[in-house]
Order: sequence, then structure tokens, then C-alpha cells
Amino acid sequence: MHGEYFLSRKQGEFEALVAEAEACRRCPAMCGRSAVLSERNGRAGARVMFVGEAPGRQGGDRTRVPFSGDQSGRNFTRYLASINLAREEVFITNAALCNPRSETGANRRPTREEVSNCSGFLRRQIEAVAPRVVVTLGAVSLAALKAVEYHPFTLKENVGQIRSWNGRLLVPLYHPSPQVLASHRREPRQLEDYKSVARALVEADARARAAAP
Repeated sequence: MHGEYFLSRKQGEFEALVAEAEACRRCPAMCGRSAVLSERNGRAGARVMFVGEAPGRQGGDRTRVPFSGDQSGRNFTRYLASINLAREEVFITNAALCNPRSETGANRRPTREEVSNCSGFLRRQIEAVAPRVVVTLGAVSLAALKAVEYHPFTLKENVGQIRSWNGRLLVPLYHPSPQVLASHRREPRQLEDYKSVARALVEADARARAAAP
């Protein structure tokens, strides 16, 4: 009964957050687009949360589901499957909830100010979902976590490592975009990195059992 009450309360927090994000107009360059945040991101109580950079123009901004509908999403789904995780089991969000675009309409990296504007939403998503493991996908999302709870980690030095952060476990990974695959982290190494997520979940579950009354 206590667990059901906890999840119900967290779900209520999440629904309020979704409504607030939908009404947000803090970033002038993104006022024509809406936050990709809804029950389609996942559920409160998910054991693991993945945090990307921002919704892609042909991906999450179009489908309203983070990491879906484009090559980054297909890569991500394949990596999840490699450790026997389904999308239904995880929560997926982004450091910037709206799609940032250049003047030509192409995807661009969110600015520091845009990520900062979303930091409160990221913190509250973590609180509402209450994951045991947080996985960052790329340098932008890893840096964004510093506004929630400071950490000294960098993608280059800590990729694939399991670290303690904010009362949970953190695993920094590279972004699953085709550009990263081609230039920074080939698929075999990314698949090895994802094994750390599986190990982190085992460790987090063991900690939860040990702490249970």
C-alpha cells in the first residue's frame, strides 16, 4: 500500500510538471515549439532515466517521444535491446525539452542559457520519477546534471563508469547519434558502455534490497 501511494504521489508530481513545461516560454528561440514531456517519456518509478541533449527535428520533436523516429532513436533502441531493456521499462528525457534549431531549420546544440532554463524541469523530473540509475547521453546532458547536484565528471574521463551522484548511480555515455558513431565512439565500444548500465541496475537493486526494512 505504501508503494502504491508513493507512485501515485510521484505520478501526480509528474503530471503537474508536464503541464508547467507545456506552458513554458523562457527560451525566445523555442517559443514556436513545445516541450517533449508527457507520459510517452516513461512512467514515474522507472528504475533508470536516460537524459539526452534535446529533441531532434525529425525525432522527438516530430514524434513527441524522445529518441524515436530518427537514426539516433534507432541506435538508442538497439543499444537498449543489447542489455535486455525495453522502452516501456525506462524513462527518457532531455537536458533541453524543446527542439533547438538554427536559422536554416537544422538541429543545433542547445545554448547554455537554454539548458539552464530547463534545469529546474530536469531536477523535478528526477524527483518525480525517482530512478535508481541516471544515464547521460552526451556531454551536454552530463554537464546539465551539475545544476541539479554538482559532480566533477567528464564524458572523456568517465564514460561507461558507474559513479555515485545525488543519492543514486550515474553512468555517463556518449550520444547515440550517427555523427558520434562515425567520429567519437564506434558501435562496438558503445555496446560495451551499455553493459555498465546493466551492472549499475544490478548494483542499485541490491542497494535497495539491503536498505529495505
